[in-house]
Amino acid sequence: MSPVTIKKQQSFTGHKDCVYTLERGPETGSFYSAGADGLVAEWNLSRPDEGKLLAQANTSVYALKFLEEENLLVVGQNFDGIRLINLKSRKEQGSLKLNQAAIFTIEAYNNKLYIGSGDGTLWVVSLNPLRIIHQEKISEKSIRAIRIFPEKAEFVAGLSDNTIKVIDLNNYTLKQVIEAHKNSVFTLTYSPGNQYLLSGSRDAHLNIWSNKEGGAYRKLDGIVAHMYTINHIEYSPEGRFFASCSMDKSIKLWDASSFRLLKVIDRARHAGHGTSVNRLLWMDEQTLISASDDRTVSVWEIEINE
Repeated sequence: MSPVTIKKQQSFTGHKDCVYTLERGPETGSFYSAGADGLVAEWNLSRPDEGKLLAQANTSVYALKFLEEENLLVVGQNFDGIRLINLKSRKEQGSLKLNQAAIFTIEAYNNKLYIGSGDGTLWVVSLNPLRIIHQEKISEKSIRAIRIFPEKAEFVAGLSDNTIKVIDLNNYTLKQVIEAHKNSVFTLTYSPGNQYLLSGSRDAHLNIWSNKEGGAYRKLDGIVAHMYTINHIEYSPEGRFFASCSMDKSIKLWDASSFRLLKVIDRARHAGHGTSVNRLLWMDEQTLISASDDRTVSVWEIEINE
């Protein structure tokens, strides 16, 4: 018997175009979605028919970031910088123009935002006051993903030049360049406890990198995980699983300790998405949310068969 059973709980509809990104919200069961239509929608798992419009951007939105302490949602507007939405007042609290490039990734640490754009520029932005404190072109191609590892005082950037760059968190100097994939690196994630770094690429490979304290990253294994581009990889909150999603229309569930494939969620088996699956969001160990080019957001229940 399979250790897990997958059930589709519901689908959220309302977007008028592809949905590119998901982010959790301040309340239990709340989350946000955004995409090509510029709509930033607010949802709650307990009220699937009551989606609300939080903000409207003039361009596509690829990146959202919830700041819990500040109760803000950062919206990355392509070609138009970032907007900060106060989630209590539901009004814009601030905005900052960056450049005329797409914003693919936003991470936050220690009152700063780390932003990667489509022209290869890394932006470090102070939240209070809202201003650019570092700007550097680290590649001639897009920065698709950023992940921060405070314990090693560094962060990693996944790039469309096929590399992962390891950058010092304090002075932004380059610590290591990893020749990671044969095509663009689209997604990065650390395992719980930060023992591993996982990378996913347009080459459809999922690579596993060791992350020992004080040492350089070293490749441990590579898996041909999907048929086409891997758009996102995300660990479950308790670290028992991780999930990957792809342009091949599927979501795959993996055992985090053995890297063994447990389930394939697709249209044929589970009434899954009909086009590219772009983003994943774990709400808890048994609830996974996915966003797709098919304009829908789906909720999956992960039942563990002990």
